[in-house]
Parts: sequence; structure tokens; C-alpha cells
Amino acid sequence: LNGNIRNCFLSGSPDSYRNLISKGLRCLLNVPNTEVYKNAQHSSRRFCFQSSRLLGKKITSLQISSVGQFPCHSAWNVQITRSFHTSPSFQAAPVLFWIIVKPAQKLFAIILGRSIRNWWKALPPNKRELFKESARKNKWKILLGVSSLGVLFVVFYFTHLEETPITGRTRLLVFGKEHFRELSQLEYDMWMEELKSKMLPETDACYQVVERVVGHLSESNKDIPQISALRWVIHVVDEPSVNAFVLPNGQVFVFTGLLNAVSDIHQLSFILGHEIAHVVLEHAVKKASLVHFLDFLSLIFLTMIWAICPRDSLAVVGQWIQSKLQEFMFDRPYSRTLEAEADKVGLQLAAKACVDVRASSVFWQQMELAETIQGQPKLPEWLSTHPSHENRAEHLDRLIPEALKIRENCNCPSLSGPDPRLIFRLNMQHLLESSKDQETPNSTKQDLLKPKLDFPHT
Repeated sequence: LNGNIRNCFLSGSPDSYRNLISKGLRCLLNVPNTEVYKNAQHSSRRFCFQSSRLLGKKITSLQISSVGQFPCHSAWNVQITRSFHTSPSFQAAPVLFWIIVKPAQKLFAIILGRSIRNWWKALPPNKRELFKESARKNKWKILLGVSSLGVLFVVFYFTHLEETPITGRTRLLVFGKEHFRELSQLEYDMWMEELKSKMLPETDACYQVVERVVGHLSESNKDIPQISALRWVIHVVDEPSVNAFVLPNGQVFVFTGLLNAVSDIHQLSFILGHEIAHVVLEHAVKKASLVHFLDFLSLIFLTMIWAICPRDSLAVVGQWIQSKLQEFMFDRPYSRTLEAEADKVGLQLAAKACVDVRASSVFWQQMELAETIQGQPKLPEWLSTHPSHENRAEHLDRLIPEALKIRENCNCPSLSGPDPRLIFRLNMQHLLESSKDQETPNSTKQDLLKPKLDFPHT
């Protein structure tokens, strides 16, 4: 941002490339006596990334694509997990509901369906025929009853729809927001109990960097009530998992594996903006509400499965198929939709904080490359609760022009230096060319027959 940007261009042998890329393609900078963000907005808004003392040293400027070291750890042992999740798997869902109510509902449906099946088997043949005949005579009454039940579900659904903040999309809310926030405190207690021995102190450089990023994002977006109303509490966990999440009550958890995986402060700002967007959009409440609604509907099918199947073994198989259909047709696609929505809003939050939003898609390209180099198998997107790294990068690339307009409207300083997306492409081209030079002469003719990757140049 201050014009002293230097290309973080890969140099050395292909082995050194692989070592660098497997560590997240860090291009973290160490330019002393400079500021990360300049005071370029209105007089009432000042950037919080100023040079200050950290562990007896000045925080060095964190600029994109400059060679340096992130002031966190002396050793950079990075473990890129197979799938980077920027939110916990159950996202602060009501603990009491999941532990007690949900299993009890399923158990009741199974017992009811099994009882109906045993009752039907115990009926003499003549009574079965009388029952069938009675059902045929009253089929319209039965149809009316079933239709009335369906209408009740539809009425319940449409009377519990609300408008999503910022995006304006309608959403289903079954749980009260305040009550849900109280329940999220239970999840916070569980996380603290599990991770308390790995928490970094407030004096740690990593902690202070995360604190400044979150503070800057919240200050720059204080016009959003859902952000200004919360007190954001930072927790940095010393663990190699590439992970971060924010609970609905404002508790921010960032793992050092993520800090090692990002290349610069801009990528970190986007990731944390994504997590804050989950809270602003109340995705935890939305996800729990939808799952609760679908689970309640599935109780009808679960009862029917156990009533119709002649044996318990078949009923168990039918129940498993029903749960998988619900998971892959509703739960996981909805989770991917929420992640894409959080990417969009998180990019907007980062843009208002004058972050270089172009770095957002580079992060997911780095994650994709790191997994490829490590030989991790790629799962189809429909099997995951998160979009694939490649699709996320493409989605963000489509959103970046709009985010750049937001930066401009917020009177942010113009972006100097090369586009980080271009630098990444050039680095990849250099990596491919260097790898090709190391191949044996016998493979030269075969290489000429292969299509070449054409990257844009400046």
C-alpha cells in the first residue's frame, strides 16, 4: 500500500519451490518502520494497523508480495489439512437440542413405526380386510387430514421467515436469536475446555496481529449493527490445523496453522471477514433452524419406513438411505450456499477495511496447489459441506470488481504494485518451467507434444 511492494518471485531449485508452496506460499513481509494501512478514510475512521511494540520489537509492515517473515514463530512447520473449514462442523447448534431432543424424536418415530408394523402383523386376515375396506371408504377424509398436516407445515415455514441482514435474502428461523446466543456459550465452554492448554497469551505476536485485524475489521464496519453490538474476543490456538471460526457470541478462534498458511495480512483479513460474516448473517441459527425443520419432517418418513419394512434389518437400511438423501440433497448443498454467501459478505467487509481484496482468491489457489503437491485426493464437491478450493477462487474472482468499487467508495488508498493474482500465475509458470528443465533429455520429444499452459504476462 505504501508503494514499496516487491515481487515475491520464487527462486531456487524445484525442491525449494515445493518446500515453500507446501508451507502455504508465504510471501510475508518484514519491512521495518512502515505502516500497514495509511490514514486515508474520513477523519472519524482511522486505521488500526500502526507500527507498535511487539515482544520488544516493532511490528513490521505486513504488505502483500514482499519477502519476509510473519512475526509469530521461529519454526514454520505447517500442516495443510485436507479440507480447510472456516467454521466448526456444528456451528454452535443448540447443544441440548442435539444431545437430547433430536435422538429422542428419532427413537419415538422408530418405536411408533415398529409398533404399527407389529400391530398389523398381529391382526387376523379378516380384520385386515375390514381395515382396508374402511380406509378405501374414508380415503377422502384421510387425504384431507394429510393435506391439513401439510398446510400446517407450509404455514409454519412461511410464518418463520425473516430477511437476512445485508443480503436481504429470506431465511427460516425457528430458534430465538438471543436464546441461541446463550446456548452458544455452552459450545464456547466446551471449546475452551478442549483447547485451554494450547491458547497463546495476549503478549504473543500472533495474538496481537489477529487482534489488530479483527479490531480493524470491526471498526471499519461498525455501521453494521450486528458487528457493533458484539464484543469480539480473540483466542489464538497453537495448533497446526488450518482453521478459524467465530461463535455467534463474538468469540473468535484462530489456529496458528492458518496464520502459517496465509501469505499476507490481506488474506488473513479476508478469512476473518468471512468468519465475521457468518455471525452477521446468523448462519448458525439458519443452519440449525433448517436442520430442525427437516428433521421434524423426516420423522414422518422414518415412522413409515419402520412401519412398512417387514424386518428390522431392512428398516435400518431404509433409515440410512433416508438420512443420506437428506444429507446430500439438503444439508450439504445448504452449507455450501452459506459458505458462498459468507465469502461474498466477508469480501465486502474486507473491502470496507481497505484490504487488497484481490488476495482473497489467491489464498484458495494456494490451498488447491498445496493439496495437489502433497498428493491429497480430491473429493467431489457434492460430498463436502464447503465449496471446492477451485470454485471458491473462481467465485471470488467474479466478486472482486464489485469489492474494488466498495474500496473506492470508502476513500481507500489506491492499490499500488502488481496484482497478487498475476504474481501467483507468474510464480506457477516459473515453477513449471523450472520443473521442466529438470526432466531427462529423453522426455524432450514427449514434452513437445503436450499442450503448454499459457499464463498472461505484463
